[in-house]
Amino acid sequence: MDNLTVALDAMSGDYGPRVVVPAALQALDSYPNLHIILVGDPARIVPLLPKNYSRISVVESTAVIANDMRPSLAIRHSQGSSMRVALDLVKQHKAQACVSAGNTGALMGLSKLLLHSIDGIERPALVAILPALNHRHTVVLDLGANAECNSDMLVQFALMGDILARTMLNIDNPRVALLNIGEEDIKGVDRIRVAASILKADNNINFIGYLEGNDILTGKADVLVCDGFVGNVTLKTVEGLIQIFLSSTQLMAKRRSILMKLIGHWIQKKMTKNFGHLDPSHYNGACLLGLQSIVIKSHGSANQKSFFAAIEQAILAIKNNIPERIAKSLSSALPKSENN
Repeated sequence: MDNLTVALDAMSGDYGPRVVVPAALQALDSYPNLHIILVGDPARIVPLLPKNYSRISVVESTAVIANDMRPSLAIRHSQGSSMRVALDLVKQHKAQACVSAGNTGALMGLSKLLLHSIDGIERPALVAILPALNHRHTVVLDLGANAECNSDMLVQFALMGDILARTMLNIDNPRVALLNIGEEDIKGVDRIRVAASILKADNNINFIGYLEGNDILTGKADVLVCDGFVGNVTLKTVEGLIQIFLSSTQLMAKRRSILMKLIGHWIQKKMTKNFGHLDPSHYNGACLLGLQSIVIKSHGSANQKSFFAAIEQAILAIKNNIPERIAKSLSSALPKSENN
């Protein structure tokens, strides 16, 4: 693709322009065909830019959607906000993707309102491609867009995850699983068991059954499906444990004893080599899958490295034309009654 344009909600997240602008500059250095539109307060954005900056546009917004604002209220009062202006740029085809670290519920609601869902998809899902211990990857969804899901939504998530695994991971026959409290058929609530029965009957899906939370990073499945409440709690628990695990070796390397410092540095080097690919900052950025356009949700607490990773997720989705591929595949995969 010759030209890429990504709109960034520069006022979003815990740090706003202090993180978004440096991450944008890093992305421009890495992708010569990239143009970035920074949406927010020019008085806070422009001073962070180099004097002779190029391939960056600054679009002014007059408000910011607070992270603790109820989504319904945020949507009603979204006019002029950095999030809505960034999404409007995608709607107007002035940008091919939007990246925001803002209020998840508001981003979900505004994205549906302005950009619309793909035919046959009840609600979009937040999806991320997580690294596994065996150096494979797993598509995991939903990660927080939908706290409550019925069985039809879980099936739709599975279909979209299957398409994403084929498209992004080049897996011919992805192994699809449902996250559950046990691997036995009798385990779980009704909606999970109903979704399982539908997926079992679908010859186009390689459904392997249920997986438990301890299997999320094992690589046993290529696609792992759950509702947004469970997915968000699971993801943040896993990320927190990984961060504790990796930071513990750094603390050991700072011990006063020369021997302990040497041992600490050796262990840190080994851990980074074997498990560094699990660092959450490397895979920040969840795509709102099921929309007609590309929207990436970054962690609110993202640092520069993490927000840069979210921008890369947007670029990857643009290059792979994810919404069009999802729509084309779903048109034949979903039952006709759901499409009409």
